Amino acid sequence: MKLLTKFNLLLLVLFGTGGLIIAQVSYTFLIRNARREVLQEAQLMMASATSVRDYTSSDLGPLLEQNPQHKVKFLAETVPAYGAISTFNRLRQQYPDYAYHEATLNPTNPAHRAVDWEADVIHYFRDHPDQKEFIGEREAATGPTLYLATPIAASQACLECHSNAASAPPAMIASYGSDNGFGWKPGTIVAAQIVSVPMSLPVQNAKQAFRLLIVYLVITLIITIIGLDAGVYFIVIRPLKVLSDTADRASKGETNQAVLPIKGNDEIATVTASFNRMQVSLAKAFKMLQ
Repeated sequence: MKLLTKFNLLLLVLFGTGGLIIAQVSYTFLIRNARREVLQEAQLMMASATSVRDYTSSDLGPLLEQNPQHKVKFLAETVPAYGAISTFNRLRQQYPDYAYHEATLNPTNPAHRAVDWEADVIHYFRDHPDQKEFIGEREAATGPTLYLATPIAASQACLECHSNAASAPPAMIASYGSDNGFGWKPGTIVAAQIVSVPMSLPVQNAKQAFRLLIVYLVITLIITIIGLDAGVYFIVIRPLKVLSDTADRASKGETNQAVLPIKGNDEIATVTASFNRMQVSLAKAFKMLQ
């Protein structure tokens, strides 16, 4: 096996091992970064929804409750969840893959009833009352989705409508009936705010960046090998080949060959100088024998 072939095999092993390590670390980093971006979007959306709920509860709700019409017809705008959901539904007109739901185990409005996986999240908060946030991933119709959930505990304001049907506003009973949404206890986790953000696009961008990185690594490997091969050939192999050809002719009795040029102070130059001295000594020996 030629020296250049051995050198290339060594380079391929070293670059291949290093490339695999870099690829694995880069892929993990890019996927984690994509997930981090999605989580930041979810946190921003959750903060926005919570702000709308707080505004409705502290400012808008009390004003609407003074409206005489509220005693005849229940105004859903007084409910904090209504403002947050309505605001988010407007956002979904431009971003249909995003979702916000205030899932409840026993809601007054059936539209707020938790589906199976949402109910599991609420039960998780009940089993872990110290947890204020839950992050998970699930497979939705649009692809992989990250969801962020925060618990909603029954406050005194909630109990004014949800403790029992008798104490609930008559207008609410007339709108939603008296079968659901009652029996809430103070401090009990009754619902969860859940924001769902699609992960398909960020993950796709991360994978595309990873593929581009691999292409650049391969191109860099090829250019590096070509450059190193050229350097090894002109610095090592070609001088050794000249030295080998000269030694071969000398072994056949050609004693009048020109002295090989010495370039630099490296090991090749040292070997060439030694060969020149050997060639001169060999020529003198042949003359003495003659």
